Amino acid sequence: MTDTSDLLALRALVRAFVDERDWAQFHTPKNLAMAMSIEAAEVMEHFQWLPTGRELSEDKRQAVAHELADVLVYLVRLADVLDIDLPGAIANKMAINRQKYPADRVRGDARKYDEYE
Repeated sequence: MTDTSDLLALRALVRAFVDERDWAQFHTPKNLAMAMSIEAAEVMEHFQWLPTGRELSEDKRQAVAHELADVLVYLVRLADVLDIDLPGAIANKMAINRQKYPADRVRGDARKYDEYE
């Protein structure tokens, strides 16, 4: 069993923010998915042209933190609008991934599951 209290608290925080502004009318699944993707691209922008991305200044790390927060807000909101149990979906997907990528077989190897012999 997974503790979902943090995620439920985030969902409540985002819901309250949206409700206070009467923005639910704009939060269609399409709009939320697009917004999440745009924010993810803004995360990537901070890493463009860097050798690894580990060399970020503290200011850049803070900017990345804000963009990651935006991605998470839209993800949580999209799951809420679609009535998706996000912790349950994550647990289910991890079970699927464990089958596709057994640790004893793939450790240290980053190939896709269908590339293993």
